[in-house]
Amino acid sequence: MNLILDTLRSWSEQGWLRRLDSATADFLNDHDPGAEPAALVAAAMLAHMEGRGHVCLSLAHLVQAPQRLLAWPEKAQASLQALWAGLPALTSGWVAALAGSAAVREVASGAADTGQPFVLGGTPEVPLLYLRRYWVYEQQVAQAVASRAAMHHTVDPVATRAWLDRLFPPQQEALEQQRRERGEVHWQKVACALALRSGLTVITGGPGTGKTYTAARLLALLLVTSPDPTQLRVGLAAPTGKAAARLRQSIDQSLSSLQAGLGAAVDLQTLTERMGKASTVHSLLGVHMGSRQFKHNARNPLDLDVLIVDETSMIHLEMMAALLQAMPARGRLILLGDKDQLASVEAGSVLGDLCTHAHDPRYSLETGAYVRETAGETLPGSVIQGSPLNQQTVMLRQSHRFGSAIGALALAVNAGLAHDEPIDTTEGPRPGAYRLLEQGTREALATQEPGAPEGTGTPTASRCGEVYLATAPVSPTVLTELALRGRPWARSCYADYIREIHAGPVAGATPHDPDEAANAHAQWVRRVLQAFDRFRILCAVHDGDWGDRAINEQVQRALAAQGLLQPQGEWYLGRPIMVTRNDKALGVFNGDVGVVLPPAGGGGGLRAFFLDGEQLRSVSVSRLADVETAFAMTIHKSQGSEFAHTVVVLPASASDLLTRELVYTGITRARESLSLIEPITGLLGVAIGQQVQRASGLSFPA
Repeated sequence: MNLILDTLRSWSEQGWLRRLDSATADFLNDHDPGAEPAALVAAAMLAHMEGRGHVCLSLAHLVQAPQRLLAWPEKAQASLQALWAGLPALTSGWVAALAGSAAVREVASGAADTGQPFVLGGTPEVPLLYLRRYWVYEQQVAQAVASRAAMHHTVDPVATRAWLDRLFPPQQEALEQQRRERGEVHWQKVACALALRSGLTVITGGPGTGKTYTAARLLALLLVTSPDPTQLRVGLAAPTGKAAARLRQSIDQSLSSLQAGLGAAVDLQTLTERMGKASTVHSLLGVHMGSRQFKHNARNPLDLDVLIVDETSMIHLEMMAALLQAMPARGRLILLGDKDQLASVEAGSVLGDLCTHAHDPRYSLETGAYVRETAGETLPGSVIQGSPLNQQTVMLRQSHRFGSAIGALALAVNAGLAHDEPIDTTEGPRPGAYRLLEQGTREALATQEPGAPEGTGTPTASRCGEVYLATAPVSPTVLTELALRGRPWARSCYADYIREIHAGPVAGATPHDPDEAANAHAQWVRRVLQAFDRFRILCAVHDGDWGDRAINEQVQRALAAQGLLQPQGEWYLGRPIMVTRNDKALGVFNGDVGVVLPPAGGGGGLRAFFLDGEQLRSVSVSRLADVETAFAMTIHKSQGSEFAHTVVVLPASASDLLTRELVYTGITRARESLSLIEPITGLLGVAIGQQVQRASGLSFPA
């Protein structure tokens, strides 16, 4: 037995496991000194996989292909094979070893729950090992989702139909007729109708498909159909402060434009004012410092009728369990997100689990009849009966933002098309990611930009060179060129925000009028932050020449060499920063991005300024401990943000971390222009071919 534990500890010392992983095996051994070797190894591997975002450990995968599951370096394989030679060859042997341990609760056997630290769940065909708390979270989420989706509110179909027709006015009659003849469904309208009747609705879709646009119209629908509109309590939340601010800004803009069309019939302005600011999910639930517990829970639910949560793909299992527990019994929870984006950094892929059947839904005959009556839409593929969750899940399919190359590239990546693939003989080949990037690169280099000297041709489209590929051989200096000058047809770069810094507050502000001077300073800070947010370098990894740490240093040196910045010491004018840890006392949260600038009046030292929508906040740099320079950031950290010109940087080698979801998430951060850097030829294709497969027992029938 000591040999097994010693081997696991040596793997930790060599970096193949974390120390926490081997310590988990020691923990099991302390609780059950007679535990079988397979049980000890499974405990260590469970902790290891949890650290990589998995909720549980699939024993079948561990037994059948440990090398593929763990993706360890080649030098670790011999040691792995040597240990595996002395362990059970069949999954049933591992199950028996775990089931025989006093520290493991086997659910299928009906064993009493005595607080065992490990749980053996799943099914006989797919046995899954959990740390106890993750099994509890998964059970809580599954039960809450099923009950909330099945809970229906009373709906007046006649009034609902009339309001939905006003909130989503039809196109020209001829276009509307063509849409119906093609069998196209107005999914935004359907989403509102479904959300009106239930305690839970999941709305997924890619960038530009109108998730927040739909949510704003849902709020208007809830307001006009509420028995007492003046008492409607609405909350908005997202995983990060940046995403929360964007959610509120998008909702406000949609409600404002909607108000103009509805006139005096609905008072959306009052609803907007009563909503308050959007918050992070942590803040909404009320964090108890130094504890995993929240102020709001099943015993003290949120005081809300409706809660809209954006960027749900970033919410991990534990947080989703807490959120569902805190929802009032009759409240409506609306989850928005892109199921194809990266899953949460911590364990779980909840939105992906919820949306398993979103692309090809199976709505029941009852749901089909309800939608026809309330929204005038005909749903495809109705069945006699479907799961409650499936009836409340809607996938928005038409992107209104990406009409050209970025959208096509995102779709190709999502479909796993690195290279062209024929669909059928009538439509011909569907372009793959490489063809789209190469075509965009040719356009960017061969066409003349507006206002540029003549001599290289004329634009062939309104958005020439929207996407751009820099392939090997390529040097990291390509990034400094992009940071300093942008590229043809994508001129946004870091020089923009530095020019705004040097310009200073608008000339003409009266220095003797404190209010006017403060306003001029605030407007200047907004311009600086908005200019900075037009360009960003996103990296797949932290380390190496193509990681965000090295690139941050390189860009900083290049800007200093051009005299644009003077980075003397840790804090300097113009330093962009990202907060890396929540600090509720300072009002800053993990993922917040700001720029270091002088305060109004110039006294009191430098401050870090952050922009939430139009709302400014600032903190003295002397009080900020957990920050890092943010010229470059990881793709994970960029979720919930968008940039006019986005540079996505792949690493110099393949790994299991380089996946389709990672590339897709990076691409969809680009609003106008995308530049993709591929240091090793073919690496993009490798990434597109690898999908995230997180182990989870959270599943819902079709």
